Parts: sequence; structure tokens; C-alpha cells
Amino acid sequence: MEEQLLERWRAEERDQPEGWDFSSLDDRMTESQEPWDLDAQYRQALGNAQHVLDMGTGGGEYLLRFADLLPADTTATEGWQPNISVAQRNLAPHGIEVIEYGAPDEDVDSVRMPFADDRFDLVLNRHESYSPHELARVIAPGGTVLTQQVGGDECAEIGGWFGQAAALPHVNFAQFREELQDAGFSAVDGAEHVGVYTFEDVAALLAYLQLVPWETPDDFSVDRYQDRLLDLHRRSSGGPITMTRKRFWLKGVRQ
Repeated sequence: MEEQLLERWRAEERDQPEGWDFSSLDDRMTESQEPWDLDAQYRQALGNAQHVLDMGTGGGEYLLRFADLLPADTTATEGWQPNISVAQRNLAPHGIEVIEYGAPDEDVDSVRMPFADDRFDLVLNRHESYSPHELARVIAPGGTVLTQQVGGDECAEIGGWFGQAAALPHVNFAQFREELQDAGFSAVDGAEHVGVYTFEDVAALLAYLQLVPWETPDDFSVDRYQDRLLDLHRRSSGGPITMTRKRFWLKGVRQ
């Protein structure tokens, strides 16, 4: 029985796919939805924008939801190497240049953004680290930053299961709001939300973890962690498994 489970779980192991798409888990995982409408916030912000930057565009999938509103001067950045060529392929037909750039989570001020001062009037950022000081440099006075972030201590349950503690506790609503204000932004709106991810079983959890490998120990695999996975399976009686989900969003205007 255990060997059959392990074989099933091994079948979930694969390289991270291109782009940023969780649709393969649609019937195996559910997640709480935050009470704000990020799409509506994007559309409102894009209404008057002329010079737009999308940070951490992934494969460009989310940005292209708003293709009808994007100005001619739209640029994107991506720092996750497997996604850069995907984003370039997806966004080039829309005249959007993709530039390789990413701010390290542990030291966001260590890498200068590859843009001139006052370059943009709107910066969009969905789940990408950023330097508030660099944003204040590249956003023109009166320009806007609109970001949604994943709480740095979400999925803390993984630490109990596999020994990987949450690595970014400083990524939270209160601190990010304060840092934007300190960098010269009026934080005009924002909120935070705590919900849950629910996976139908251990196999579904493993399928999810293949898409977010940074959430697990560097040596993570079914074979190396089979005892812990089997224990998790027993404790959940082979059924649903939940993890904490955290999101927050902020809108700031450069003074």
C-alpha cells in the first residue's frame, strides 16, 4: 500500500513548467479569495496611464488580461529565468519589451532598476519583490504603484511538515505600507487577508509544490521525504490538507 502511494506521488514530480499557470490544479485544489478585486484596481489605474511598467510579469499571462487598456509605452520585467523567454514570446506581439530584472528578496535595494529617473507614471506589481526607494526613483511625481503581495509567512505549515521555516516574515502589510511611505509615497489604499489553500490529498499538495519549489527544502523529493509524506497522509486520513494563504495589496502615489 505504501509503495503504491509513493509511486503515485513520484508521478507528480516534474520540472517547473513554463509561465505561471496553476490551471492544472483546478479540480484538485481550492483557495480562499481575497475580498478586493485586483482586476478592477488594475483597470482603474490603467485608465489614465501613459507609461506603464509591469514588474514580475511571469509569462505575461496576467498582464495580457488588460491588453485592451495598455498604452503603447508598456514595459515588463521578469527575474525568474525560465519565464523570461516565455514572457518575451507572449508579449512581443503586443509591442511590450521584456527586460530581465529581479530584486533579491533578502536585499531589495542591492540591484538598481534598469530605468531612468521618472520613467513611468504607473508601476504594476503582482507578487514580485521590489525596492520602495527604486520605485520612488523610476516613478514620476504623481505616479502610482499598485501591488499585491504574498505574505512572507504564508504556508508556514510546510516548516512543520518538512523542516522548511517561512523565510520572509518581513513581507507583511504593515511593514510594506510603512516602507512605501518612508520612500515618499502616500499609501492611499490597501488591505490584507488571511485564508486557506485546500488540497484534495498529498498528491495534489505535491503537484502544487512542483510549481513553487522555493517553498520547500532544497533537497526536497518524494524519496528523501517519504517518511514525512506518509505521516502527513496518515494524519489527514488520506483526505484534504490545508495551508494558510496570505495576501495584501497596496496603492501608493509618489509625492
